[in-house]
Amino acid sequence: MPDDVMPDDVMPGDVMPDDVMPDDVMPGDVMPEDVMPGDVMPGRFVMVDATSADEYENEMSSGNMHRKENRGILLSPVLDQGDWSCLRLVYQITGSGSLQVLQRMEGKSFDRPLWSSQTPSESWIISSMDLRNTTELYRIVIEGRPGGAAGSGVAIFEIHVSPGYCLECDFEETHLCGYSNHWNINVNWYVGGGMAQAPGTMPNDHTFKNRTGHFMYVDSVYAKTFKEVAKLVSPMTTVPMSGCLTFQYQRNEERGNIFSIFTRDQAGQYEELWKADLESQGDWRTRAGEWLPVQVDLKAPYPLQVVFEVAFNSPRGGRVAVDDISFSPEFCSADTEPTFDPSIANCDFDLDLCHYTQDHMIGSPWRRVSVKPNIFRNGDHTSGEGSFLLAHSRLGPRSGYVSRLSGPTLPANMKYCLRFFFYLRGFNQTDQALTVYLQQQTGTQEKIWTQGAKSRGIWIATDLTFQTSQPSKVGFVSTCRSFWDCGSVALDDVTVSLGDCELTAASGSLLFIPGHCDFEAGHCGYTQDKQGDTGDWMWRRGPTPTSYTGPRGDHTTGLGYYMHIEASPMLPGQTARLLSGPLRGSRGPQCLRFYYHMYGSGTGQLTVHLDKDGGEVLLWQRQGEQSIAWLRATVEYQCDRQHQIVFQATRGSSVRSDIAIDDIVFDSGPCPEFKMSSTNANGTSNEIE
Repeated sequence: MPDDVMPDDVMPGDVMPDDVMPDDVMPGDVMPEDVMPGDVMPGRFVMVDATSADEYENEMSSGNMHRKENRGILLSPVLDQGDWSCLRLVYQITGSGSLQVLQRMEGKSFDRPLWSSQTPSESWIISSMDLRNTTELYRIVIEGRPGGAAGSGVAIFEIHVSPGYCLECDFEETHLCGYSNHWNINVNWYVGGGMAQAPGTMPNDHTFKNRTGHFMYVDSVYAKTFKEVAKLVSPMTTVPMSGCLTFQYQRNEERGNIFSIFTRDQAGQYEELWKADLESQGDWRTRAGEWLPVQVDLKAPYPLQVVFEVAFNSPRGGRVAVDDISFSPEFCSADTEPTFDPSIANCDFDLDLCHYTQDHMIGSPWRRVSVKPNIFRNGDHTSGEGSFLLAHSRLGPRSGYVSRLSGPTLPANMKYCLRFFFYLRGFNQTDQALTVYLQQQTGTQEKIWTQGAKSRGIWIATDLTFQTSQPSKVGFVSTCRSFWDCGSVALDDVTVSLGDCELTAASGSLLFIPGHCDFEAGHCGYTQDKQGDTGDWMWRRGPTPTSYTGPRGDHTTGLGYYMHIEASPMLPGQTARLLSGPLRGSRGPQCLRFYYHMYGSGTGQLTVHLDKDGGEVLLWQRQGEQSIAWLRATVEYQCDRQHQIVFQATRGSSVRSDIAIDDIVFDSGPCPEFKMSSTNANGTSNEIE
């Protein structure tokens, strides 16, 4: 299919076969000639493989040969899902490759990632994705990218969208709603019912109240060792979920087995939700096959699975059956505490101290200060022009004492992820420059982090996971032993979220989010414009080679990556152009946000252009040296057709002309207004010493 008649929602590089395809195959499908290894399911499937990956195109401008990207895209019809629904995908990755599922909202330039995988398998795999209820129309986009090695391929056997939550299941379908048995050589979960068993050996199912329906059961007849364990595992949730999990169960010989429900996170950590009561539960013989209902509250701040686990003590441990698992967004009991919103502990200190407090009678207080963009002192982390907290400035009247800052109270028995940015300057001893404590209601405090590294002179991110048995506050404490050992400690952008920091980061990094790029994992699809520039954007970590120019670290964490132009090999006036991938048009406004760094006496120019139909429109520009800090830029624009965004850096008059960018974000809708306090009761400008 020629490019000039390609569908609007198919991007360049998509695999579009020229031949007429069968009626039940969508455009963009690549059909194999043979059945894939591991295919045990009858019927047809669609596949994109590496057979065409040996095609090359000659890039005349550089004389280099480049492999054409090979990918297949399936696009669903427009969906109108007013209620919560579940997308199930039966797929297989052979050799190497990746599969990604995205949600394409009408009128938005970027797709929202739902799920992705790069794990090869020798058989078909079922993956489940929760689709939130929405009033907006959308499509499902399924993108397969086979690896370059021979035999690599990505295949899809079935796509199924059903109403309800992915955790729900009555076990009447062959896919079992994505539930799977965790294999044990002696005891396992099996499908029961369906007239498969002899009369009297199994109960009626709960769904249909007869012998034609199905349920899941596990039997101890083959148990050989003490505490043989069978696990029935739900699909992994893909969105945060809080509410009431309900299921039906039967259990006999209750003294010979232990029936429990756990949650299991992506790190493999288990947490018990419920355990069957040994004294109050009857068995099949005395209760004539009665199903017993269970309701248990579930709070899932990040992806997790529900595990139905039965442990047997002997071959006479009996049986356990489960049926009709359901979920409600309302908690089981009105007395259940609502899910705590940890964002009350978030603060960027631009307007005030938020919910943070300090005791002015003890030690020297943290002061909220700001630094106007300049080439001598770093500004705040949020925007480069806002406010942050400062302790032990040498201009302060009470240097050499303890500065304490306390956050709001956090409920007990929950796991939290604390992230904050700190900045040290002028410390000779740093073992107590900044310490984080948990301050409990009993008056005791527990140290959970302390800064022991040397001062770097940059904003550095720190992530801390903690859990407490009683309500606690997070406390930031800075201590100086004497005036001469004391430096400045700055604090900014404190955020608290539920769950483990590693799991939160892992679940976010599993998916490349179009329109969001911090350059930590690569270029995010941004490419050099080899035809329109004379220099290169470089991917870098740490300071740039030339002194007195460029950043000392990235904006994201202080220790990560960013893109910059190295002025040394360039001539004055030469440019480097970084192109975004193709962006779909939108009838409404779009907001581009990014951070830029322009420090150096010979700094040139940084501009942002909108490239559409071969022509460019200037959206934003800065000229000359701006600040030693990372500064935030916001650009609002509108374009109703496919386009690209171009970051163009021009080398200035000297080698001290490095320019850098980081943390690029595209959002639908107009840019938000960032408000900053015009007055500062606790400090004045330019106070970092």
